[in-house]
Amino acid sequence: MRVAAVQLNSNADKARNLAAAEALVRAAAADGAEFVALPEKWNLLAPGEELVAGAEPLDGPSLTAARSWARALGIHLLAGSISERAGDGEKPFNASLLIGPEGEDLAVYRKIHMFDVDAGGVSYRESAHEQPGTEIVTAPVGGIDVGLTICYDLRFPELHRILAVRGARLLTIPAAFTTATGRDHWEVLLRARAIENAVFVLAPGQVGKAPPHFDCFGRSAIVDPWGVVLATAPDEECFVAADLDLAAQERVRESLPALANRRPEVYV
Repeated sequence: MRVAAVQLNSNADKARNLAAAEALVRAAAADGAEFVALPEKWNLLAPGEELVAGAEPLDGPSLTAARSWARALGIHLLAGSISERAGDGEKPFNASLLIGPEGEDLAVYRKIHMFDVDAGGVSYRESAHEQPGTEIVTAPVGGIDVGLTICYDLRFPELHRILAVRGARLLTIPAAFTTATGRDHWEVLLRARAIENAVFVLAPGQVGKAPPHFDCFGRSAIVDPWGVVLATAPDEECFVAADLDLAAQERVRESLPALANRRPEVYV
């Protein structure tokens, strides 16, 4: 399976963001990608109040556009994440939608772990403007199961282990990782999640200046189950692609069967 990670420098201009995303999704598909992933907040990256004001339902214009691209190109498309409008008076969710090649919705994952931190010179409270999800989500893509996560979830290995135990062979991690933490932690954590679970990791990210007051690290990446980085994006809007060798993944899992050697009865 050939997969691609789209890297964007999204801002508060939705029309601009959608045009940039569509161009790169189409370019990735032309390069042979069967599964293309967009980053976190690909349609609107803005301060919290603007995210709330710009939140859309799942049948809103941004995801309707994404479905049309998947259908026209005949690909699976992970619509990174958007601020999903919830019920009246409720905070939005940070939601990732997996779309099939006929434009159909295959799965929705709502970010479980809120980015409430004071780290690397960045102070941010995601929970002030969005609410966490509660469901762990896998879905089939091209004959394998994929586990869905978003950005800050990367720091919680238990979530990724559960996805792997449930059968995921590929993990998607759309992100807007800060430069302050990304330069030290991004690749290390991506490779760790891949190695410990013997899975592929598809991690599209935001790059460059990010409102309200920080930089996004970029370096979107695709990692194999041995922890080898198959592709890394340069510091610009672009896509990177790689072929996933599923037979090689089976060999890794046979030779180093960490998932099979687990002893969950001891962990409680």
